[in-house]
Amino acid sequence: MFQVRFQNLKSKGVEIFSILSAIILWQLIAVYWVQNDFFLPSFTDVMLAFLTTITRQDNLTLFSWEIQLPELIIDLLYSLMHFWIGLITALLIGIPIGMAMGWFRIIDRIVDPLIEIVRPIPPLAWIPFAIIWIGLNPLGAGFLIFIGGVFPIIINTFTGFKSVPKVYVEAAKVLGCNRDIELIRYVALPSALPSITAGIRIAMGVGWMCLVAAEMFGVSKDGLGFKIWHHYYLHNMSFVLLYMLILGFLGLFIDRVLRYYIEGRLLKWRSGVMA
Repeated sequence: MFQVRFQNLKSKGVEIFSILSAIILWQLIAVYWVQNDFFLPSFTDVMLAFLTTITRQDNLTLFSWEIQLPELIIDLLYSLMHFWIGLITALLIGIPIGMAMGWFRIIDRIVDPLIEIVRPIPPLAWIPFAIIWIGLNPLGAGFLIFIGGVFPIIINTFTGFKSVPKVYVEAAKVLGCNRDIELIRYVALPSALPSITAGIRIAMGVGWMCLVAAEMFGVSKDGLGFKIWHHYYLHNMSFVLLYMLILGFLGLFIDRVLRYYIEGRLLKWRSGVMA
């Protein structure tokens, strides 16, 4: 037990040392080499910008009420709302489509050509239609995240179901599991879960990039991406870098939470040499 805790502490120490080294190197390069806040703000400049955003108050309209919150918190809430609207919609649509394509050959033959026509279109190409069809609101930003995230989920779910070993299915039939719904629930879905999880992680990364682009290009008037573009026009590059770092850390946090609950709980049986 003591050895496990020591190994965990050692692992965390390496991560903390890596981050601190990067911060020190960044500060030295910005102050002594670049010497221009517009090209590369220093770490201390970014921290001052952070203090400004958490002390500056703004109004958040919630239904008919207005709540005063720090500016940064409001931007975080808007971006998370856009992100989860798109990602949850992609999950609700992408997983069933991928399951049906992987299990039923006729559905695969019908749907696959349509997906392969639409899938190569960059999500940013849908921005004009998002504005026209939905407007400048959270659903418009969520639509772009949905476009970016749904295809990795479909492809990975399809691959997981297509790769279910036939011996598993035959064994389940011998044991009395004959209906498609039972085979999918008790055999195919657990077997395909690692692939589905990988698709969700890829979709989260793509959706996060689409979120920033959607907010920057005017699909939303609030959020972290919008503030990056807003402060760029004002030449406040320390704020631009601050919001970029917040996006990175927030994406890392969401990914770690997903890995903890899915890989650490649902897929614990897959622990390999890195466990």
